[in-house]
Amino acid sequence: MITLIKSLLVNITILFSFAYNANVLFPFKEKQESAFKHKITYGLVASFGALLCMLYPIETLGETHFDLRMIAILIVTIYAGFLSGSIVLCCVIFFRYLIGGPYVAVGIAVSVLPFIIGILFRKMLLKTQYKLLVSTVIFIIHALFYIAIIKAFIPILHLPFYFTYFTVFYFTFLALVYIIEHLVRTNKQIEEMVYLDKLNMVGQMAASIAHEIRNPLATVRGFIQHLSEDSQDARLKKYSPLILNELDRTNKIITDYLNVAKPSGFQLSNLNLENVIGDCVDLLSPFAAYSNTTILFDGTGSHHIKGDEDHLKQAIMNVIKNGIESIEGQGEMSICLKEDPFSKSIIITISDNGKGMTGEELKKIGLPFYTTKTKGTGLGSMVTNKLVREMGGMIEYESELNKGTVVRIKLPLITNQ
Repeated sequence: MITLIKSLLVNITILFSFAYNANVLFPFKEKQESAFKHKITYGLVASFGALLCMLYPIETLGETHFDLRMIAILIVTIYAGFLSGSIVLCCVIFFRYLIGGPYVAVGIAVSVLPFIIGILFRKMLLKTQYKLLVSTVIFIIHALFYIAIIKAFIPILHLPFYFTYFTVFYFTFLALVYIIEHLVRTNKQIEEMVYLDKLNMVGQMAASIAHEIRNPLATVRGFIQHLSEDSQDARLKKYSPLILNELDRTNKIITDYLNVAKPSGFQLSNLNLENVIGDCVDLLSPFAAYSNTTILFDGTGSHHIKGDEDHLKQAIMNVIKNGIESIEGQGEMSICLKEDPFSKSIIITISDNGKGMTGEELKKIGLPFYTTKTKGTGLGSMVTNKLVREMGGMIEYESELNKGTVVRIKLPLITNQ
């Protein structure tokens, strides 16, 4: 029994170390499809970890070859996808064939099993909030098939082995899921810190130049407007509206800079979220109707948050307006609220069926000066993100080209009314 546990502890150490090493190479991210090179890297790293596990099997079970390589296959298939899982599986099968012995076919069968289970339950685990619960369900299903296979073909195994091996298997699998989810959250926090540094950089720059530019612009605009009214010059009358329009656009850019640098003071109060969103929908309904877009929102319910009403409206209206502008022709936007009881927060989901964004465009949303609009300043999304964060919330984007965009705003709830 001690030898059995010792071999399994070596396997556990290998799996944990390779999980952290994979995160160092390409940090784990939530709800983001990995690039091709990332999938190949994850597959190769997991393959190396699985092969090392196979080099340290349980040595007290005759000619069998039991280790924890199945966890490596299961984890990488769930989190990195079909390609990465296939790489690990092929390497494991090839190496198991080279090892040989009377149980080669059984070894290959129990290696294919976690790959199939991982493919079948991948979406369920990635989408759920109850990661450990779903992981337990996945383990039970995998264990039932695994036990059925080895019990049918390897009669030398006894109850202590089953209990020890599958107990270690279960807790190692759950621990790896927990570690990966923890790394995902940590990586997200690091990205948030980097993003906030960029916000501060833009804010400092804005504070130093915005006021100095705004005053002469106002003077120039006044003179252009005055001259175009009194002048008989046809060319001046023709081009003065264009000049004034560009000056107004420049003034808007400066205003956005100032909003990033220092939004007007927050006045926190108890807000009914349904009422706030309802007001935003009412205000933007004429603009949506003009753009042949329908806004769907069920305002029933009562969720309360602590925030600034004007800033919250500005943030939500920015998101809705961006969604309307992304729709070409007739379209639809939907807004729904979902309570997250674990984090005691409310998630506002705003989705559209517009033109969507590519993966590269999605990564740049909220960065200074980046916009997909021809006349955008590249600061609207940045202002929105800053306002949401000022109220203790988070915002994230999902998008698919030619299918639409989903924006989720997460805000802390007031539970005691």
